[in-house]
Amino acid sequence: PTVREAFQRDERADKVNLVVGAYRDGGGSPWVLPTVREAEQRLIARGQNKEYASIVGVPAFLDRALEFAYGPGCTALSEGRVAAVQTLSGTGACRLAADFYARFLPPGTAAYVSEPTWPNHIPIFETAGLEVRKYRYLGADGRFDVEGMLEDIGQAPAGSVFVLHACAHNPTGVDPTAADWKRISDALLAAGQHILVDMAYQGFASGDARRDAAALSLLAEAGPPPAP
Repeated sequence: PTVREAFQRDERADKVNLVVGAYRDGGGSPWVLPTVREAEQRLIARGQNKEYASIVGVPAFLDRALEFAYGPGCTALSEGRVAAVQTLSGTGACRLAADFYARFLPPGTAAYVSEPTWPNHIPIFETAGLEVRKYRYLGADGRFDVEGMLEDIGQAPAGSVFVLHACAHNPTGVDPTAADWKRISDALLAAGQHILVDMAYQGFASGDARRDAAALSLLAEAGPPPAP
């Protein structure tokens, strides 16, 4: 059985499930944020119909999501240089990005994920047809190995895809400092690498949505790597 199935079958009262990143109440059931409950009630009160969204998603949702992720001061956003599509969860977003890279980047392009990373990253990119390689992230001392990561960025073939965790790194919870992120951004730009930022926990790492998106904002302002 999976860990989740084993947890559900376990009859001990003091069990704790640490697999899924979700809020739980004292009984182990999902705890729904009051803001989510309020949003649900507002949607019901509007009495909106269930008309199909466009193929890229609900425009108003996309606009709000972009502003929330990038912040109102993002140059690329204000200049209309950011495109967005609505997907089914973060897994769907990663898969769509992987398919995009597999289709438009040269054959043989590799996707680099941290060691360790969210386990689903690996099959998502492999299923899309990309070779998955790993870059150093967590050192033997349990600290972020910034030097190892920088070295791996520099040694990877130019045009590789680096999958980054914006905050609340999954599964370690160890994040780079602001100074580390600046070095990472500079290294990625200098090496001509493509960047995919997985930001699943914005607002949940520090409680400040803008602080949790600082890495994304830094990378966006740095701009894309130079064309080969």
